[in-house]
Parts: sequence; structure tokens; C-alpha cells
Amino acid sequence: MKRILILHYSQTGQLNRAVKSMVAPLEASGTFEVVWQELVPKKPYPYPWPVLDFFDVFPESVYLDPPELKPLESIKDRDFDLILLAYQVWFLSPSLPITAFLKSEEAKKILKDKPIITFIACRGMWLCGHDKVKSMLQARGAKLIDNVVLVDQGPPWATFVTTPRWLLTGKKGGFWGIFPPAGVSDKDIDGASRFGKALVDARNRIDKDLHSPLLKGLGAVKVNPRYIAGEKMVHRSFYIWGKLFRSIGKPGHPLRRMMLIIYIMFLITMILTVMPLGVIIRFIMRPFMEKKLQSKVRKLEEPSGSSTERVTDYV
Repeated sequence: MKRILILHYSQTGQLNRAVKSMVAPLEASGTFEVVWQELVPKKPYPYPWPVLDFFDVFPESVYLDPPELKPLESIKDRDFDLILLAYQVWFLSPSLPITAFLKSEEAKKILKDKPIITFIACRGMWLCGHDKVKSMLQARGAKLIDNVVLVDQGPPWATFVTTPRWLLTGKKGGFWGIFPPAGVSDKDIDGASRFGKALVDARNRIDKDLHSPLLKGLGAVKVNPRYIAGEKMVHRSFYIWGKLFRSIGKPGHPLRRMMLIIYIMFLITMILTVMPLGVIIRFIMRPFMEKKLQSKVRKLEEPSGSSTERVTDYV
């Protein structure tokens, strides 16, 4: 039997649902041993988030300052043929429990020379966060062979409202007749089972060929070219503000929380003014940059890619 480790952290439970959909065919096949390991911070993060607590984690998220995790005793000294790393994106960075694991001593032992599949569920802007994860995996000697990304339903303008509303209030349903439900659609979550079915068929390739993706042709990841420049701009802003907040003190520092109120007002102003202007500029410039942009998109979609020629085999 092939032994697969699922490393995961999910606040709302959505990510876990999606991963369970993917892994169900593996568990049902009788040829895989699936080991689940939740990454649990010693100090839990709240859900729903109080507004200031939510923004108070962004400096540490951006600068990859790891919190303490509870020990991973259940997987200590065990060997795995394949590892699935399932994570959320916080402030264009991996969630802090994922960062904590990837920077830990345990990660050195668990990940070295192992094939890794990353699995992301987020609002839509995941490129910067995935770059950070790839760098940390490389530093641990792991080999990223596939990446699966599920993004929130609804157009970007709607998710600017529905996702924060969900995280800050716990309310996920659609409203006002124009805003769809928050999060990844049930259809996309159920559709993640195709990746598990493909892994069952690729069983004999697991842990033998660390240079070829197993999930190519299944529409595993699709990059929205409109997000590429915007993510970089926002990430630079996070770095600048994050450096300021870290210089003030640790999360929870009274002055830092007062400054967060100013930052929230700045961020709302940016969303309402600068970001729409950026969309207009990119729309005007896109015909002149199309070829270069598409080349960048293909690069960012590696290793699994957005092609769908095998999807009908696993419906």
C-alpha cells in the first residue's frame, strides 16, 4: 500500500471538505493508507474573526513569523510515499500554521526528498502565497509535483464583500440578490474527487518519478491574469505596513491595534480608488502585453497546468 500524509489547517472547515472530496477515492480504493494530520497552533485563531484580530495577524503572515504548533506526535518517525499540503492564503501569504510547520525542524525530516502536492482554497489571489510555499518546500528538500487551486465562486468585485463578511461574521450565504454565497462552490468541491481518482490510476508512479506531474490535464489550476500585477502591488504595500507594525510590538500591542484602525481605513480607500484605476490601466495596456502575459500565466500554472483534456476520464 502507498502511504499518503495529509497536512492541513482550516478555520471554516471548507478546505477540509475540499480535501476530503479529493482524497475519498484514495481511501475507497483499498490501495492507499491515508494519514490525516491537522496543524494546530498552541494559541488558536478565532473564527469568526474579530476585525482587529483579523488584521493583527497580517504583519506576521507576510513576514512568515511562525507561531508555535502543538507537537506532531502521530506522524513522528513515520515515512510517507506522498504528501498533500492543504492550505489557505492569509494576506497573500500561507496561513500562519502552515508557515509554522514549513519552518519547523519536523518539516526537515518529513518533507525531505518527498513528492508534494499542494492544495489551495482561497478567494482568488494565491500567487504570492504559493511562491512563498514553494521556496519553503525547496529549502526543506521537498519536490513539488502538483498544485491544485479552488477559488471562491462569484466575480472578483463580489468576493471583495462576501469573503470578508464570511470571515468576520460567519455568514456565508448569498444576499441582496446580487451577491453569491461566499467560498468555493459545492460543485467545485465535489469536482475535486477527480484528482483523487487520477492519483489512484497513477499509483505506481507515486514516489518513483519526482519530475512529472500526476494531475496534468485535469484543470488543476487556472491563473487569472488580471491578478498578477495587482497581487505584486498589494504585497509590496503589505510589506511596508507590516514592517511598521512589527516595529511597534507583538500582536495585541495597544499602539499597534490603534494603528490598525488607520490601516483599515487606508486599505478601504485603496480598494475603492487605486485598485479600480489599476484595473482600467491594465485593461488598456493588455493588448500590448498579451503575449508576455500569457507566457507568464503558463509559468505560474506549473506544474499541473490548466488544460482539461483528461477531465472527462474522471467525471
